[in-house]
Amino acid sequence: MDVVSLIPQFSGFLYTVISFVVALSIIVAVHEYGHYIVGRWSGIHAEVFSLGFGPVLWSRVDKHGTRWQVALLPFGGFVKFLGDANAASGKDETAMAEAESDPALLRRTMHGAPIWARSATVAAGPVFNFVLSALVFASVIMFQGEPREQLTVGEMVPLPGVFNELQEGDEILAVAGIEAPSFSDSSNWVSFSQQIPEQQTLEYLITRDGVDLAVNGPNLSPPLVSFVAPRSAASDAGLQPGDVITAIDGQPVVAFAELKELVEDADGKVLLLDVWRAGQVSELALAPRSVDEPQGDGSFSKEWRIGIAGGLAFSPATQNVGPLDALVAGTIQVRTVIEGSLSGLQHMISGKISTCNLSGPIGIAETSSSMASQGAVSFIWFIAILSTAVGMLNLFPIPMLDGGHLMFYAYEAVVGKPPSDLAMRVLMSLGLATVLTLMLFSLSRDIIC
Repeated sequence: MDVVSLIPQFSGFLYTVISFVVALSIIVAVHEYGHYIVGRWSGIHAEVFSLGFGPVLWSRVDKHGTRWQVALLPFGGFVKFLGDANAASGKDETAMAEAESDPALLRRTMHGAPIWARSATVAAGPVFNFVLSALVFASVIMFQGEPREQLTVGEMVPLPGVFNELQEGDEILAVAGIEAPSFSDSSNWVSFSQQIPEQQTLEYLITRDGVDLAVNGPNLSPPLVSFVAPRSAASDAGLQPGDVITAIDGQPVVAFAELKELVEDADGKVLLLDVWRAGQVSELALAPRSVDEPQGDGSFSKEWRIGIAGGLAFSPATQNVGPLDALVAGTIQVRTVIEGSLSGLQHMISGKISTCNLSGPIGIAETSSSMASQGAVSFIWFIAILSTAVGMLNLFPIPMLDGGHLMFYAYEAVVGKPPSDLAMRVLMSLGLATVLTLMLFSLSRDIIC
């Protein structure tokens, strides 16, 4: 075996692992800190805050008596409160029996605190995940800005063999005689994009320095790769953002709509792509894959896709977004991710879409690596999406998860007493079995799909 040939594979594997660990560690740290800080504010003492499991690599005890530690296995974390027997917040019978004789000590335990304090502490983990996501989304939106209402040319995208008279700062009034709508008018924008002719060069009516001009420029939506979906045919074939697909099976392609149509018509057969990248043309072979694509009404449609998104022939000039507007947009993005995830889960359970849409640890690790390779902004945006998903999943009413504990507290609030210790042990065992089953099932999807 050629050991040298294994170096790139090992390097790629290491990059995947590091990306996954970084993303997961940030999300877990924020989630567990939510539990810790709200528990402390609620009068519940945290004995241990651990990032990771297994042998402890580093630890220190703070002035509040909490031991902060980093453990060897960086695939999760936990906060162990006073009175907990384990990381899953099971009751330590011995410690609780000792605390019964001391009301002040009992109040500081997780199981002796009022329902409101326990509920707030448990709910804080997912809530902090949602807050992290909203803040990250908002920060990215503020950093990137939003396109100006009137489509305006920013930086031109390198394209092969295209005559271009457009300049940065030009305001686009019409393309090929079709009036350009405002950027925020999404419905008219879709109609506008669909009407643009599939020609390599188009006439643009622009305003430049206060003067209206007619100039020639590239197709507004060229066959440009602006984004590569992780674990897709395009990703596996080696397509990268910035690539331009100039031909498919020898047929020249000048517009993204044309490319999309050829992919759909291929019905899954292998396609040979001519790809222009930084002045060099190469050939890549790939086969479109059938994917369950979300629709505007929440349903899904099976489509043939290679896993890329297109873009404009130039980066639209942007305008600043204020903190409040960015936060509102970030919060809406969190809601969008939750609604999309729940819709997808519902359709998988009903059998309307494939369970291959479910990602397990391998899929998430590969996605982390792919997003990190596409730049810091893409990776940070992915962390926000994953944080939202973690917060949402933890609210499911499954014993062992935060939602399960909240379910127990709701029962206690209604009945006036918590479930019996025997019932809790049985339910926690069932919850553990459920979580392990879901983990194994998602892992099988990573391997089989």
